[in-house]
Amino acid sequence: MASSAPQSVLTAERSEARRLDAAVLLELTKPRLAAMVLVTTAAGFYLGARGPVDLWLLFAALVGTGLSGAGSLVLNQYLERDLDARMERTAGRPIPSGRIEPQDALLFGAVLTAAGLGILTVAVNPLAGLVTAATVVSYLALYTPMKRWTPLCAIVGAIPGALPPVTGWVAACGEIEPGAWAVFGIMFLWQLPHSLAIARLYEEDYARAGFKLLPVVDREGRSTERQILVHSAGLLIAGLVPSMLGVAGVAYFWVALALGLGMLGFSLDAALRPSKEAVRRLLFATLVYLPILLGAMALDKVAA
Repeated sequence: MASSAPQSVLTAERSEARRLDAAVLLELTKPRLAAMVLVTTAAGFYLGARGPVDLWLLFAALVGTGLSGAGSLVLNQYLERDLDARMERTAGRPIPSGRIEPQDALLFGAVLTAAGLGILTVAVNPLAGLVTAATVVSYLALYTPMKRWTPLCAIVGAIPGALPPVTGWVAACGEIEPGAWAVFGIMFLWQLPHSLAIARLYEEDYARAGFKLLPVVDREGRSTERQILVHSAGLLIAGLVPSMLGVAGVAYFWVALALGLGMLGFSLDAALRPSKEAVRRLLFATLVYLPILLGAMALDKVAA
């Protein structure tokens, strides 16, 4: 009887360790970013579907995209573990904080990514797997290392961020149609104001880590403000294209126009009256813009 208490304590400690390990693994996948990937993939699938939505195919596409997306996020943290340790906003992540060994994170990320690509290729279609493979490669092999040496990384980084809805589209219909490119263009242009606003808010932290993001090298902020304005103006135009292509209807057109003008207004405010508060308002505007636009496009989808 005397030995049962220590044994119970040991069992409880092991159970707690397993729970902590699971929590760490979940944290590594960046659930909020992974959820955004799933939302944009689902939107692309619905917009690309011809006739009723195939729920099984949608499920397979979301599982495959979710696994590969989460795996890529884990692998990104493995590759940037030394830089994350230098920044206040990332020093508490699982790898730099020592809550998981780098090699364990590498294995976890590789398994998730491979599983996701396999599911997309086999259970959905090879083109969906190919588009997602391009997403993974451009994110890990191009964007991630480029952050260390050129401000052009923001443009390259917008590519993998814009591809998930294309994966959803081709998962639904098996080909990349003009509408898929229209959604890609919206996602691509949206990410520049969004990512540059984040980089502007945390430019000191990024500089400390040695990242060469535009706000870090552009200390006066003029080039950053110009890029935000240019891409916000482009986003205003790109947002109207789905109606012109017949992907969405007139109601969507007016919603997209209002949202695009609003984004451009917040960008002008951040450029003409530069301040942290103006940049935060711009960042909030980007977060509001995307779900409303995609929701309006889905609700006003023109039947194929």
